[in-house]
Amino acid sequence: MLRQLSKVSQKKLFSSKLQEKRLSSFNRNYSGGLKDKDRIFTNLYGEHDFGLDGALKRGDWYKTKNILQKGRDWIIEEMKTSGLRGRGGAGFPSGLKWSFMPKKSDGRPHYLVINADEGEPGTCKDRDIMRHDPHKLLEGCLLAGFAMGAHTAYIYIRGEFYNEAVNLQTAINQAYKAGLLGNDACGSGWKFDIYVHRGAGAYICGEETALIESIEGKQGKPRLKPPFPANVGLFGCPTTVTNVETIAVAPTILRRGGSWFAGFGRKNNTGTKLFNISGHVNNPCTVEEEMSIPLKELIEKHAGGVIGGWDNLLAIVPGGSSVPLLPKPICETVLMDFDSLREVKSGLGTAAIMVMDKSTDVVASIARFAHFYQHESCGQCTPCREGTGWLNNIMQRMVTGNAVPEEIDQLEELSYQIEGHTICALGDAAAWPVQGLIRHFRPELERRIKENAQKNMTIRQQLNPLSPASFA
Repeated sequence: MLRQLSKVSQKKLFSSKLQEKRLSSFNRNYSGGLKDKDRIFTNLYGEHDFGLDGALKRGDWYKTKNILQKGRDWIIEEMKTSGLRGRGGAGFPSGLKWSFMPKKSDGRPHYLVINADEGEPGTCKDRDIMRHDPHKLLEGCLLAGFAMGAHTAYIYIRGEFYNEAVNLQTAINQAYKAGLLGNDACGSGWKFDIYVHRGAGAYICGEETALIESIEGKQGKPRLKPPFPANVGLFGCPTTVTNVETIAVAPTILRRGGSWFAGFGRKNNTGTKLFNISGHVNNPCTVEEEMSIPLKELIEKHAGGVIGGWDNLLAIVPGGSSVPLLPKPICETVLMDFDSLREVKSGLGTAAIMVMDKSTDVVASIARFAHFYQHESCGQCTPCREGTGWLNNIMQRMVTGNAVPEEIDQLEELSYQIEGHTICALGDAAAWPVQGLIRHFRPELERRIKENAQKNMTIRQQLNPLSPASFA
């Protein structure tokens, strides 16, 4: 049947089937509406005391000793049952990641490293945790560290987060004074120390091995893998690097049970999640909601909707600057989880939602992303070092249409030559926004090129009325 259809008809058929699939997902019973009793971050907006007294009132550090007494294996199994996936962007199953740490020590110490660099543009969730709910992170460090056989945790926080670092260190001091950390953490007999390490703001240090290099006092450049950090990480020892939010939700999961957390969202996309909503909305905010909530519902319910109404929407970047943008028709039905966004060739990333209304210059916006990634490339890999510069140069010309139509395909081909050909994912992060722009807004690029060509021809005619173009 498909062979008898024209290419246009085939494209419409596949498009309609994809739309039906998204609509069926939208109609499932996964609408938002997380109840207050199920919220993990109960001081997200800093309305209460961030210190130990306030944390104890909110239920932090409750029966932590009892959880530790259940043993490493029980903790890891509960995390696996919860279905928690990394909240830093990659979405790797957390329980499985924790289990990669060696069960028995070969004499080398084990380390837990918390990635609090949060350099992804549009993302502002981890800083709120550290500023307003730091004890959740500290308790999570103890429980996760114990499950991994680690006696030491390093929290790598970007240097610009001054207030967050101050609050975090204050909370650490309080925990030591109360006996929650130290030689006998929570009276469990487990020695556990936490150190805050301040970075210098480099985006590349959000990559786990570059972060490790930075803690060691070296340039923040990613390492080749293997060996993986779980075997050879910080100071050559077994290490797990994980995100602030991922660790901060662990104590609540272990207290309430992995099955409770798994009851939110869809299969393989479970739990609650912090979403950052910014851009052209009436009420920019950070909000905790259930995974798999429809994107449209999330924006209208918590961010007051798009400025000028939903019909004024142009596109949305659903997961931070490194994921491809989505046009309005897809945003109507897509769910905010890993699988649904992957189906539409985007990603959940850090769940940093950037809303663009019709007043946005979408080409200039993606060109700004390209400039950012060129600036943040560490320069170690040739495809990234050279390719991000080429992407930026071409995208800057695309903003004004100073190009030829063939360059659109060249730009797309360049992005695929970068993607997947670098040590870390920064090359992918630079390529994907450009790919999304071409996929969904190619007519806009073509229009600009055509208008610029017509403008140049008019100028040439005015400067030289006797040129052949004048008699065309």
